[in-house]
Amino acid sequence: MNGPNLRVPVKVVVVGSGMVGARLVDELLRRDPDGVLDITVLGAEPYEPYNRVLLSDVVAGRTDVAAITMPVVDAERAQVLRGVAATRIDRSARVVLADDGSRHTYDHLVLATGSEARVPDIPGLYGRPAAGTPSLPAGVHALRTLDDAREIVAATFNTPRAVVVGGGVLGVEAAHGLAGRGLAVTLVHPASSPMDRQLDPEAGDVLRAGLAAAGVVVRTGAQPSEVLVAGGRAVGVRLEGDAVLADEVVAAGLVVLACGTVPETRLASDAGLRVGRGVVVGHDLASPDDPRVFAVGDCAEPPEGSRGLVAEGWDQARRLAEHLTEVAAVGLPATGSGPGRPAPGAPRAHLRLPGQGDRPSMAVRLGTALATRAATDHGVETRGTDVVKLKAGTLSVVSMGVCGTGRAPRPGERAVRLSDPAGGRFVEVVVADGLLVGATCVGDPRVGADLTAAYTRRTPVPVDPAFLLLTPVAPTAAPASSPEHMPDDAVVCRCNGVTKGDIVACGSTDLAGIARETRATTGCGGCKDAVCGLAEWVARTREPAAQEAPVG
Repeated sequence: MNGPNLRVPVKVVVVGSGMVGARLVDELLRRDPDGVLDITVLGAEPYEPYNRVLLSDVVAGRTDVAAITMPVVDAERAQVLRGVAATRIDRSARVVLADDGSRHTYDHLVLATGSEARVPDIPGLYGRPAAGTPSLPAGVHALRTLDDAREIVAATFNTPRAVVVGGGVLGVEAAHGLAGRGLAVTLVHPASSPMDRQLDPEAGDVLRAGLAAAGVVVRTGAQPSEVLVAGGRAVGVRLEGDAVLADEVVAAGLVVLACGTVPETRLASDAGLRVGRGVVVGHDLASPDDPRVFAVGDCAEPPEGSRGLVAEGWDQARRLAEHLTEVAAVGLPATGSGPGRPAPGAPRAHLRLPGQGDRPSMAVRLGTALATRAATDHGVETRGTDVVKLKAGTLSVVSMGVCGTGRAPRPGERAVRLSDPAGGRFVEVVVADGLLVGATCVGDPRVGADLTAAYTRRTPVPVDPAFLLLTPVAPTAAPASSPEHMPDDAVVCRCNGVTKGDIVACGSTDLAGIARETRATTGCGGCKDAVCGLAEWVARTREPAAQEAPVG
């Protein structure tokens, strides 16, 4: 017989187990210690979740495939079906049908289907067999999945030359990585400079020089008109000429497509949900056509738009997890209001907030840096989720906020820049109302790191913004000679806002355990060495305590 306090679990089905889908489930479980939620995850890929951001590092040989796996969801608290793809949504019955014949009922459905690599319609490249999916000649690969990265790495052993089509962030990373493997690489980009969405022409020229120094030939303003194929294998790319330059053929046995992505919206469209470029959602991430269906990550199209950055998807996952656990805690539908529903932002009983106990819940501490990004009638604050950082070895590029080509200055904004092509650097900062609202930094990682911190933390800037071009916002202490001398609030992993204190307090002394408990290293991966050093220090400091502990 059901007791008065027995509650029926709220069923949440998540379609997609990539970086954002996996993060959403982790956020839900951290906020649901009492098991109010019954979570099912459908993932089309057969693998455990992995960090897609680091695929270019795999191509470059800086990271092994095994090192990009992400913490696995607790199988006892969530049902994760890998290699099982959702095929249809029956919204009237609230059921998701999968390709293995299974049916999954839901109270709330979250689409985290991500996006697919865009394959341009170029002769010699784009063919469709009767089965449906595009067929690419041998030697031609998009870079979107773990299998893509493995195939590209394998191809580097069979050819000395490569062409990368697309000079955005991923294309630049791939070209630099392949050049580091010893291949002769040509980067083809239709715009006048690489990374033109983030960099203006002056900054792009500094990046171009850095790529050239690394052995990459950059062909901007060029369109591939044909992929040349012989015996079913790519042998080169023909570039379209203009009034000045004739057509050019670049020989290559490896062609990497980095031409952007296309949100995966088929499921939503077939279910009668509104679809634009992505699945249309409101500030609450719910479909305007069905308040029980949400979308996050690359497949979503919120009112503020999407830049395709994983930080945006992670922030959406945090916000949606807060909303769904709040709804489950009070037992009300996802929309509407009524007695018993907590006011927006009210503390939830299952979270230990600051001042309640020794330390706030990990879910609270991990969300602290993002706490101001709540949905309002005026939109969502995106500061900190729009930082773009290039991962290309010693080639340093970071941009954030107001930046890039064609941007229009707003009233009250002031921009200053340092253009030093001979020194291989370019820095521009944009300030307004005493805060940094945008920055571009090429070739100076120290200044880039400091600008990132000032931007995400909303640190007040000097009256004269020219000081930001070369010097830190605030005096920086000398590097700590030992982790013992680091303050507990020193941020180690900027992607996830993890401090030294979080790592020490998590209870783990190995990298996998720390990543599972705090998420450190699961973003861009740049903090891995620092986290490993902290882990070794924590292990050493705990050994004497364990030896001195009384027995019995």
